[in-house]
Amino acid sequence: MIVKVASSTVIGIESHPIDVEVDVSPGLPQFSTVGLPDIAVRESKDRIKAAIKNSGYGFPKNHVTVNLAPADIKKEGTGFDLPIAVGILAAEGCIQSESLQDYILVGELSLDGSIKGVPGILSSAILAGKTDKKGIIVASESAGEGAVVESTNIVPVDRLSDVVEFFNGNKKIEPFKLDIREVFERSLHYPFDFAEIRGQEQAKRALEVAAAGGHNIIMIGPPGSGKTMLAQRLPTILPEMSFAEAIETTKIFSVAGTLERKRILLGTRPFRAPHHTISDAGLVGGGHVPKPGEISLAHHGILFLDELPEFKRNALEALRQPLEDGFVTITRSSVTATYPSAFMLVAAMNPCPCGYYGDTKRSCRCSPQQIRQYQARISGPLMDRIDIHIEVPSVKYRDLTGKSAGESSADIAERVNRARGMQDRRFQDNNIRFNARMSDKQIKAFCIIDDESQKLIEMAIDRLGLSARAYTKILKIARTIADLDEEEAIRSSHVAEAIQYRNLDRKMI
Repeated sequence: MIVKVASSTVIGIESHPIDVEVDVSPGLPQFSTVGLPDIAVRESKDRIKAAIKNSGYGFPKNHVTVNLAPADIKKEGTGFDLPIAVGILAAEGCIQSESLQDYILVGELSLDGSIKGVPGILSSAILAGKTDKKGIIVASESAGEGAVVESTNIVPVDRLSDVVEFFNGNKKIEPFKLDIREVFERSLHYPFDFAEIRGQEQAKRALEVAAAGGHNIIMIGPPGSGKTMLAQRLPTILPEMSFAEAIETTKIFSVAGTLERKRILLGTRPFRAPHHTISDAGLVGGGHVPKPGEISLAHHGILFLDELPEFKRNALEALRQPLEDGFVTITRSSVTATYPSAFMLVAAMNPCPCGYYGDTKRSCRCSPQQIRQYQARISGPLMDRIDIHIEVPSVKYRDLTGKSAGESSADIAERVNRARGMQDRRFQDNNIRFNARMSDKQIKAFCIIDDESQKLIEMAIDRLGLSARAYTKILKIARTIADLDEEEAIRSSHVAEAIQYRNLDRKMI
């Protein structure tokens, strides 16, 4: 007897339908799985046998063949345990098979028959909502994650016997319900605020400009000057995530298996700060079984790279394409996965190996050659993708001990939102959302400057040693500064401020 059970597999961050076909036929006892299964799927036969027996059912003593269709898609993970076990029990007559195709089944089986959650439940629930299925059957621990999708029923189960009784009509299981809006609003909270930072007014202004225009930024300063504190608070002044953005970001965390049980929906923009020893695959994504990397986990948020020159050269160079395209494609022999990676890059570095070159309080121990080699670890093409360069000096004592609080994140975010609103109207007929993404054609159309501003830029290039590539960067930044002032025309004061944010284009030593 052949039985079909609906299931799914995740490729990239999208779930694809899979038919689990089970055939129990006369012959020597054997359990074979076909249809491009990975090691975890092939090993499931031992878990399934034990789970069925320990749930009080008999395992067939015949030839069992499991086909995962379509056969040209790589099947990965332990989520096929449940649909395979249900298919075997249906083939043995323990389950009424008429309603099996009404639900998608995803779950891992323990040896005692209990059901565990697996990564990617949110994507599978979205797939169920797009099809004619009545719902999706998942482990109770994953029900909250799946219930974020309001268009389908999430049936929570704890044990294999619960599924058997549910399909036989002997047990009624109510779909898991969740107040999505209440969960979303509850997640809109950041633990940091710009009001906590003393001093560093110029750096805070640079971060405001970066947030308003979606510009990548690098901060240069000695250890302890507050670069990490500033970066951690940048998400608090970015526009609030929309519900669609929250769903997309949560899907990535779900697929990666890093979604916290208590945080089923990410309402705040992610802030990822990987250590400089991270591998290429850890940063960009990859591995034998492709998984999203830090750049995808930072989607719609911030990727903070502290001690930028200490990162591996190959890892940094791999950032170039995602920074341009907003996604990364990982190709392996059996699968090609695409992960979104539209993030803001925030980098920090010391000016030299010891960290105190140019510092007024401590003397630098590095030779000019060491400083040049240290700064040269960041390639020109990567630096080309960073719009704003800002120096973050040591904090003065009077700033640390001052009683007056700095400007709050809410006040800064209000200005950023108004500037983003102007950009939304400006680019409503284009495929971009903020100034940092402007093409050369759009720069010519939206970044018109007067003669005085042209002279300022010419002076900066000739006398300050700014590179030619800084020209378009200055225009983009000046456009953002004008938006913060809610002005359509770019004035010379906007250009003058923009020039200050190109420190690394000057000859540092």
